[in-house]
Amino acid sequence: MFKMKRLSLLLLCCLLITAASGQEKKRKKPSSPAYKEKKAREDAKFLNKQWWLGFKAGANYSKVSVEKTYSAISPTNYEFSSIAKKYKNYDLVGSQATLEVTFYFKGFSFSFQPTYQHSRFFYTNSYEWSSETDADNHVQLNFEQEQKVDHAIIPLIVKYDITGDKIRPYVQIGVYSAILINASKEVSINGIDNAAGGVNEFKDEALILGAKDLFAKNHWGLLGGAGLNYNLGNNVRLNLDVIYRYGMSNIVSTKNRYDSDRLAGVGDAMDDLTLDNLTISVGCLFPLRFLSSGFKTLDLK
Repeated sequence: MFKMKRLSLLLLCCLLITAASGQEKKRKKPSSPAYKEKKAREDAKFLNKQWWLGFKAGANYSKVSVEKTYSAISPTNYEFSSIAKKYKNYDLVGSQATLEVTFYFKGFSFSFQPTYQHSRFFYTNSYEWSSETDADNHVQLNFEQEQKVDHAIIPLIVKYDITGDKIRPYVQIGVYSAILINASKEVSINGIDNAAGGVNEFKDEALILGAKDLFAKNHWGLLGGAGLNYNLGNNVRLNLDVIYRYGMSNIVSTKNRYDSDRLAGVGDAMDDLTLDNLTISVGCLFPLRFLSSGFKTLDLK
């Protein structure tokens, strides 16, 4: 009998513990207006700071500004302007790819965006030789020279979000340093030869050669631009970004200007240049502080 009483008491204790546990599991978080308001304040405070990681890529167009002109040919009986290079800006399409790491704080973003950039630009010039006694006896050579330059761009950028809605436009400014990776030149030559007494038009095979030594190892500049972030609703942003990079230093090696025998043979020497780029990129950004699908990073500013 005593054993039965002990067994009954033990079963009763187990039932009480089980019931208490069930009640605890069924308890719900408070849903009062005060609780919701407190949670909203905590969420807003949390969203004042955020880290973003993303990738973007796109196209760019280049412009060069001539600081000083050079040539491997020195005119003696005609003006130098007749053989001067003529640059065509924003004509050839380049490309770039960027890794973005951004820290957001109350509307401002501080962004580090290392970029691989492939830039293209070209210029034309021409030379003409003629007989002093026979004006019809002359030779004309036309040159088209395309430059392809690869840089690692290391920028530091400050952004400001204009609005905090689902579509968030922003403006940005910054400074950058560019490190030379590689460069090449493609020279196309065509012309007219009247020296043999008849009109002979010709076009030579393009000359392609490495030109890394002709460019400066690094240069720097300023940048500015604007863009849009679009919230997909699952803590991920789509990004459209436009940047104009304004070169502040010479991109050409002054030491190696005349070192290429093949280019000197066609009368070419690099001018002192600064390089500007207009870049347009699209990409995607991911928040690093949380990735839950139930919480929308852009619901609150």
